[in-house]
Amino acid sequence: MTEALVTMRGVEKVFRRGSEDIHVLHQLDLNIPKGEFLALMGPSGSGKSTLLNLMAGLDRPTSGTITVDGQQIDRLSRRELAHWRSANVGFVFQFYNLLPVLSAERNVELPLLLTSLSKKERMQHVAAALRIVGLEHRAKHTPRTLSGGEQQRVGIARAIVTDPALILADEPTGDLDRKTGDGILDLLRSLNSMQGKTIVMVTHDPHAASQAKRRLYLLDGQLSTEMAA
Repeated sequence: MTEALVTMRGVEKVFRRGSEDIHVLHQLDLNIPKGEFLALMGPSGSGKSTLLNLMAGLDRPTSGTITVDGQQIDRLSRRELAHWRSANVGFVFQFYNLLPVLSAERNVELPLLLTSLSKKERMQHVAAALRIVGLEHRAKHTPRTLSGGEQQRVGIARAIVTDPALILADEPTGDLDRKTGDGILDLLRSLNSMQGKTIVMVTHDPHAASQAKRRLYLLDGQLSTEMAA
């Protein structure tokens, strides 16, 4: 049996809105094996992004435990979480989140600024990441000179430049046309199969979800292998 990279046990998440408690996740259990490519689906507001944020240590569960690659992250301090996250998690966003004044290579370099690598070492890592996503020839270009698909590839290069154990992708094809989105999905599948990256992707698109190895549906704070009718 493949070792779990992410384990969530009895996870509850409650948000306070005025005098009302909003229960988003209810005693949720989840195992994500190393090398998984998991698609999370569910209606808007079901808590998919909340679940990603918990895995990333960007938010804390109200109760329950979250372990990622042997580290129980719900016990870490904010400072410890920031250090852990920079080394272990890569993010891919729907709207790319690139800094417009920086070139592609400088955007990819940003996560490495938190490391002890030298400038030369950082640029070697950046070049390797851009080569993996097929954009080494666009390294000096700013985001406004890149297509949407190219910008998302830069975003993926930034996500993998620190060689993280876990890649979290929130609607990575949501702002792209089908052909361009398929290219991004091909790249994610390659990162999973060829690089061994564990990927968790939130998506509303059944076509995108079908490219993952496993699909789970989030509804009423619980996960299911079946979509609700």
